[in-house]
Amino acid sequence: MGFRRTGIANLPLHYGKVPRWLFERMTLLAREVCLVIVEEFGPEELLRRMSDPYWFQAFGCALGYDWHSSGLTTTLCAALKEGIKGLEKSLGLFVAGGKGRTSRGTPLEISRWGDLIGLNPEPLAYASRMVAKVDTSALQDGYQLYHHTFIFTSSGAWAVVQQGMNEDTRYARRYHWLGEGVRDFVCEPHAAICSDQRGEVLNLVAQESTPAREVIAQIAAEQKPEKTISELKKLTTLDLPRRHWLSPSDIHPEKLSKIFLSTYEQSPRNFEELLGLPKVGPKTIRALALLAELIYGAPPSFRDPARYSFAHGGKDGRPYPIDRETYDQSIQLLRKAVLRCRVSGGEKRRAILRLDAFLAGK
Repeated sequence: MGFRRTGIANLPLHYGKVPRWLFERMTLLAREVCLVIVEEFGPEELLRRMSDPYWFQAFGCALGYDWHSSGLTTTLCAALKEGIKGLEKSLGLFVAGGKGRTSRGTPLEISRWGDLIGLNPEPLAYASRMVAKVDTSALQDGYQLYHHTFIFTSSGAWAVVQQGMNEDTRYARRYHWLGEGVRDFVCEPHAAICSDQRGEVLNLVAQESTPAREVIAQIAAEQKPEKTISELKKLTTLDLPRRHWLSPSDIHPEKLSKIFLSTYEQSPRNFEELLGLPKVGPKTIRALALLAELIYGAPPSFRDPARYSFAHGGKDGRPYPIDRETYDQSIQLLRKAVLRCRVSGGEKRRAILRLDAFLAGK
């Protein structure tokens, strides 16, 4: 089973709670849109739409949420999960996870649904774990994940919408994944990424990071922990380049010794297996990446993988050209779904007006 990450969106970090009256209406409309899409195109098409940052943002606006708020992500996903409650088996569509503590229960929810519908939950639970691992450790961009929603079908297709926050900049970044067609979690998984702000990140999922991934896995699996710790201690005396994402003061070899012993004993065959090991997190990966670059000559990529701006580009091609065909198709499908919904004419009109306002703002 493969995957594709299909987008990232950058959003201002807003606090607070959505009013109950608004959430109830969002739940109702989300259910109706979901029913129309699944009926006409099948549940897999809804996964594709949820993994499209253009459509996802427009969907949230049609439901009545502020287009530029980070709360759109968590509220839309919660509204969809609540909206299809009781209809999951008939739709062949299931939603697990959510915000904060709820996100940590995602594997258990996947397992329960798998038992009920006779679907092996292990590949789905593995995908859920690896998506989170990649976006926290393999791609280190300064955002701490706090929301993870895993959507899947009775056939085993899946998509993920997860979000991280950067409290220093007060921005949130949304990550979309689509489990379709690609079989490599750690090499160029992105089909489209939206981000207003780009910077220098540790990007171990870039194609140009392939040698670094290979060396990192080799160090962890084959090099004795004592040697790894000794090499890290030597690096604490170096003056690293100013562009670097790690300083000597960040290196704490003594705190990593148990983890290196564990990786050595478990001997992961490749970078993906290493990334999936318990307790292997951002600090371990950063330390190994530093060794790979400075001692073994295999530098990782520092390229931010963002390809599209959150505002979807501009008519002058800045900061990025607009993908007009995809944009128009996304909006038209959403408009069609809203018009076919079994909700009052007033609700439909308001949803279309909100969608038009969103388009005007772009």
